[in-house]
Order: sequence, then C-alpha cells, then structure tokens
Amino acid sequence: MKINIKITPNAKENKVIQENDLRKVYVNAPAKKGKANEKMIELISEHYDWPKSQISIVKGHSSKNKIVELLGY
Repeated sequence: MKINIKITPNAKENKVIQENDLRKVYVNAPAKKGKANEKMIELISEHYDWPKSQISIVKGHSSKNKIVELLGY
C-alpha cells in the first residue's frame, strides 16, 4: 500500500493526522541527516501497527511531500 504524506519537521509534538488520502505527519525532529524521515517512519509504524523494516520512502526523500510504501500491507 502506498500513502501520500506531507511531513512537518520541528513540530511541537509528534502526531499523524489523516485527511482523505493524505496523511499529515508532524515530527519534533529536525530535517537534517534524515532524522525527520526516521521519526516519520517510526510514527507511521505505530499508526498502522506495521514493522518499521517494512516501510520505505518511495519518493520525496528530501521533500515535505512524500510517497511511502507499506510493504505487504
């Protein structure tokens, strides 16, 4: 399953908000050295109760708009 995500780094709190087919992910990690992406994957893992090892960023590694795939979902 592929999902569209808009990530907001340096947020006050970590949370996932679902709006139709878009997930807004707020992370308190900075957008440096992949820290925001790591935290986003952790939050998506918790939100979908899916292993982090089965989640990958398909598009937008350095963008706020991403496509993330949950392998085998």
